[in-house]
Amino acid sequence: MSMGKPMARYAAAKRVGDFVFMSGVVAVDPATRRAVSSFEELPEAAQAPLRGLGYATGQMSVDVFEAPIVAQSWFVLERIRQIAAEHGGTMDDVVKLVQYFTHLPHYAFFNRVRGLFYLGEPPVSTVVEVNRFLPGDGVLVEVEATMYLPRQG
Repeated sequence: MSMGKPMARYAAAKRVGDFVFMSGVVAVDPATRRAVSSFEELPEAAQAPLRGLGYATGQMSVDVFEAPIVAQSWFVLERIRQIAAEHGGTMDDVVKLVQYFTHLPHYAFFNRVRGLFYLGEPPVSTVVEVNRFLPGDGVLVEVEATMYLPRQG
């Protein structure tokens, strides 16, 4: 699955000195331009760790409620991991996350998924509830990230 480039005319990330500032990332499939809403839209490599957290049960009556926010959380964090790698860093270098939710209780789901990406100390975190996002009402979470990556030499 290609995680894509920004959907509008802006940089996905910009380095300023020892910092890399990442634009807000949403879980929109670049091929369909629609928000991710199911576990099946994620690579199999994502589904196994999510099952380990008790998600992706295969039971429609359970997954239909959890899948949109859990799948979007994984997608957004994986994209941030990819952007960090493109700039020579890892998630351990991503020191601050600003997380925006359309429904604040979704933070609990996101926080559990975030643990898959931060095995050590979690980043500095800000959580905000908002009315809606671009490109549409199917987007449940957007995350901005800041990475500290000292220049060598």
